[in-house]
Amino acid sequence: MPRLTAAQALVRLLAIEQVPFAFGIVGGKLAPLMHALSQQQAVRFVGVRHEASAPMMAAAVHAGSGRMAVAVGEMGPGGLNLASGMGVALNNNLPLLAITTNQHRAAAYPHSGMFMDLDTKAVFAPLTKWNAVVHDPRRLPELVRRAFREALSGRPGPVHLDIPQDVLAATADYPDDEFALPPERYRATLGPRPAAESVARAADLLRAARRPLVVAGGGVVTSGAVDAVRTLAGLLGAPVVPTQMALGVVASDSPHFIGHGGLISGDALRAAFEQADVVLAVGCRFSSWMWDARGPLARRHHRTISINTDPSALGHPVLHEVAMQADARLALQDLVAALAAEGPERTPDGDWLAGLREVRARYVEGLAAMARDPDPTMHPAALAKAIADALPGDALAVFDGGHTTFWSNDFTPVDAVRTRFHEPGMSHLGFGLPYALSLQLQHPDRPVFNITGDGSFGFTLNELDTARRAGLPVVCIIHNNAAWGIIRSGQRAQLDFEFATSLEGTDHAAIARGFGCFGETVTRAEQFAPALGRALASGLPSVLDCRTRFVSHPAAPAFGSMNRFGFEAFMPVPAPG
Repeated sequence: MPRLTAAQALVRLLAIEQVPFAFGIVGGKLAPLMHALSQQQAVRFVGVRHEASAPMMAAAVHAGSGRMAVAVGEMGPGGLNLASGMGVALNNNLPLLAITTNQHRAAAYPHSGMFMDLDTKAVFAPLTKWNAVVHDPRRLPELVRRAFREALSGRPGPVHLDIPQDVLAATADYPDDEFALPPERYRATLGPRPAAESVARAADLLRAARRPLVVAGGGVVTSGAVDAVRTLAGLLGAPVVPTQMALGVVASDSPHFIGHGGLISGDALRAAFEQADVVLAVGCRFSSWMWDARGPLARRHHRTISINTDPSALGHPVLHEVAMQADARLALQDLVAALAAEGPERTPDGDWLAGLREVRARYVEGLAAMARDPDPTMHPAALAKAIADALPGDALAVFDGGHTTFWSNDFTPVDAVRTRFHEPGMSHLGFGLPYALSLQLQHPDRPVFNITGDGSFGFTLNELDTARRAGLPVVCIIHNNAAWGIIRSGQRAQLDFEFATSLEGTDHAAIARGFGCFGETVTRAEQFAPALGRALASGLPSVLDCRTRFVSHPAAPAFGSMNRFGFEAFMPVPAPG
């Protein structure tokens, strides 16, 4: 029967779950955990410069690989700093385990007034699927196993354990087999299959559909259902719209591609919803990236088939005709088998997909014209195209920034999932650099890029120090229009004023060099590829400070319509025809 500190037991339990990384900042009350981490090699600790980056990096581990990681925070302010990054994980359904310390048990819950007091459990309650305080080291295995079970069941999400400092350091005798239990013994590792009756009803709807539309969400990526989506799209001759959490479910050069990421993808998406008779939504929550002023683009008149492991996502916000509480991959496999067994017997609209592809082509032509803009100060489309043309084929890219992400979404090619990353749920500016660092840790042999805006970059540029210390040669590409561009545009349009939007005078390339990184300023689109070559050749973390001007993206009116939801949400929606 081994006698271990709670911290040592915790690290052994993390290793059983194959947790690759723990992110955070060393702290005095974390010393037992730091000591335990230093005694092994299974879980690598990566020190950041602000705790908010830790859960962002942990979330990116699941986004990039499907594995869980840990974010660590000291008691009081350290835990509080984790909160914003926890929002990123929660709103994007990305599981991670947050570990915080607290005052010793004699002075905590309720707290007695010592410095750094914080009811961390209460703070984290709205930011997690589940959280608990560990009051006894002997319960740690039980609670860690429950944390992983809660994080990975149903809709995935972050969980949290608050471990008072004396519990973390306390020793206990653990049963001989305590650290031999595999995950399969204490949590489900395979998702549920759908009910046969639901599969049959869905197959009947799809056989009768003339204009079927497939919407693929993050659940497709999590369950490994990409091939099944592509197979089904081929059987149906259907367009596929990936959400922002499913970029790459269909490649951007696929005949089924009409745009990705929701309403910022152009005219074909809206046309697809307006004309579709059956909508198959797989692993998708229908967030506001697919809304207009009246709510989700999948309306009541659509015959919607919804597949989701989370029962609360079935029927809200989109009503369905058939619902399957099931793993996306298993449900699609059964659905494809049912369609193949009965034969097609369909009379699809032969112009359906081709017509949408034409709409998409016209939109792309408009983007290309913008990219040829001859103005001496770069059009954001010109920079986005230069980036797209210069990215290596095996590149991983993060889209950070507000308006900047629209241009990245349009131009950056994608052929596989887990290669392009956005943060649509919380839309937290500055997540890009922490995400990119995490991806570089997971894929040390692939080039990793953070495509961001100048405002967004300012939130976490201190993590350039982390990049240099950890030897992570990520490349940050900044659309620098020296302003909070979309806010300035909105102020002028709404109330004809401008206030506190200027970000002029910052030399981001010089900041990078000050951190010991590579930095270069780019002012013309034709300068970008050579500058990128020099950045990659340096072997250092890099910043390319690309001077652009602000130009409103063509999807801005659609985005504005979504933002009016609530003002017009209850107006009647006419059915087509």
